[in-house]
Amino acid sequence: MNMKKAYWLCQLTGWSVFGLVNIFFSITFGYFSWQHAIVIIYQSFAGICLTHLFKVFIKKNNWLSLPLKNIVPRILITNILIGMILSFIFYAVNSGINNYNFPNFKTSIFFVDIFRLTSTILLWTLIYFAVNYFENYKQVQIESLIWEAAVKDFELKTLKSQLNPHFMFNALNSIRALIDLDPKNAQTAVTKLSNILRYSLKMERIETVPLSEEMQAVSDYLALESIRFEERLRYKIEIDPKSVSIEIPPMMIQTLVENGIKHGISKITAGGCINIKIELIDSSLHILIRNSGQINNGAIQNATGFGISNTKHRLHLLYGEKASFSINNESPKEVLAKLVIPAGGTKNESFNN
Repeated sequence: MNMKKAYWLCQLTGWSVFGLVNIFFSITFGYFSWQHAIVIIYQSFAGICLTHLFKVFIKKNNWLSLPLKNIVPRILITNILIGMILSFIFYAVNSGINNYNFPNFKTSIFFVDIFRLTSTILLWTLIYFAVNYFENYKQVQIESLIWEAAVKDFELKTLKSQLNPHFMFNALNSIRALIDLDPKNAQTAVTKLSNILRYSLKMERIETVPLSEEMQAVSDYLALESIRFEERLRYKIEIDPKSVSIEIPPMMIQTLVENGIKHGISKITAGGCINIKIELIDSSLHILIRNSGQINNGAIQNATGFGISNTKHRLHLLYGEKASFSINNESPKEVLAKLVIPAGGTKNESFNN
């Protein structure tokens, strides 16, 4: 039902209830008659017309956007005027009907009637303003959510675009180092790079991918890097079979693995290990990435050089508080990066909206 139909339904229902309540009280106090019923019907019809005109006047003069201190006196004065008009209509119709059995006109009764009708119009006004306030508030909230989603979508695309150049240059450097020394392995490296680049292009169009696709890209990346590092790079991957179809942000594991090699293993003369363990625990995907090396506390706090800021930001945009990321020195020779992602695909609500 649209707002116009809802408005008229409320108008007819509200003033019908007003008329029925007045008829009930007239029966209760023993002065009901068919003439009185006609007067009440006229008065209810006049109430519909006057409040509708009042609504048009409110919208035309933009009262809904006025501050409270300006709107209150306007409402009170207008409500009293409408209450007086309805009272005059009541007595005018009353005097025009012959043999109408109703108490003679008294000033005190007239003012009581004005108060009664003014209170009714005031109730109508409060309901009208409340409905408009909540409708406008709802619209503002929707617009805010749309804007927030657009901003987050832009931020997410920007974050993902930051990954491509960083990864590509590293991979191309690896291949360049192999071309003269080992052409056959260079060809293999080109194939691996082609697979990874195809995957990285896909991530521009989607927010999440199955874990199996991400890990295939990670395996290709590690195979590519192992050609460059030779025996200096050793890696092990353990994946819970139940987790392979769970959706995760693309290139997130690959980025952390790349950082582990660049800032950890590559700086160790003897090289080191990358161990990836992924398991499903209590409806959450736990991703543990251990690499040889050390990071200093300053680097963690400043979130630079390790993809920390990027990872945290992407997780927050997609999952809000439902995901977590941490990185620390697990031992004097090993760094642990830990990701926890909801396994049910539960994403940040504001982002989806």
